[in-house]
Amino acid sequence: MTLGVVQFACTDDLAENLATASRLIRLAAVQGANIVSVQELFEGLYFCQTQDPVHFARAHPLANHPLIAPMQALARELGVVLPVSFFEKKNQAFYNSLAMIDDTGKILGVYRKSHIPDGPGYSEKFYFRPGDTGFKVWQTRFGTIGVGICWDQWFPEAARAMALMGAEMILYPTAIGSEPARPDLDTMEHWRMVMRGHAAANMMPVAAANRIGSETIGGMSQSYYGSSFIAGPNGMLAASASRNEEEVLIASFDRQSLADNRAAWGMFRDRRPELYGVLATADGGEKS
Repeated sequence: MTLGVVQFACTDDLAENLATASRLIRLAAVQGANIVSVQELFEGLYFCQTQDPVHFARAHPLANHPLIAPMQALARELGVVLPVSFFEKKNQAFYNSLAMIDDTGKILGVYRKSHIPDGPGYSEKFYFRPGDTGFKVWQTRFGTIGVGICWDQWFPEAARAMALMGAEMILYPTAIGSEPARPDLDTMEHWRMVMRGHAAANMMPVAAANRIGSETIGGMSQSYYGSSFIAGPNGMLAASASRNEEEVLIASFDRQSLADNRAAWGMFRDRRPELYGVLATADGGEKS
């Protein structure tokens, strides 16, 4: 399998962002990528900087979302798998969602973001319900893919759950950058280190696609630090992007070799799930 990751600056014009994403996905495919990950909510600006009900109008149902059909056509044309992040409306509910589109253009299913952040510059709880799909993995022609969305990437339980469900790789579309309440805080290396740990602990590639540039919306401004990457099964960087340039990353892996190494190390063989009940509690206490 050959993973591709693209990063770019978003505008607030869906057609423009779709054109940029499509151009970069094509570049990744030309370089051999058969799975290409694009950043979180790339259809527009990251509107969660502010709490403004006007932004609910950005959401659409999966069936007629203006981003999904063009991505299906592109996946079919190029013969690549495209996990596509989108703002989903389902009746009265709103979700931060991802559609897994296979290389024939078919939608294999939808994942809805499980962990919803709420802090300065990242007020997602105002807009999104916590996902109700549970963690998902999808079997594709190029491997079994697990996907989390942004804040999901900080939780080792999510990565391990997807690994236990058969994932051979984990992808994280992302929108992360400056911290408005802490201008002195740069989380980039911490952000990378957590996900690189998921790669090493589960012995599988992990990739993150982040946006770049500065965005102003509702009088608020925020910058995004790019630094998208692909980590190999030992957690080491196989490909790395800059903080502020539009880029396409590519890295290839031998699936059989990965599977052999995971089995040989015994990390999954030697698990003791009967001892891990505390993980299913909120506070580390005994379950009632």
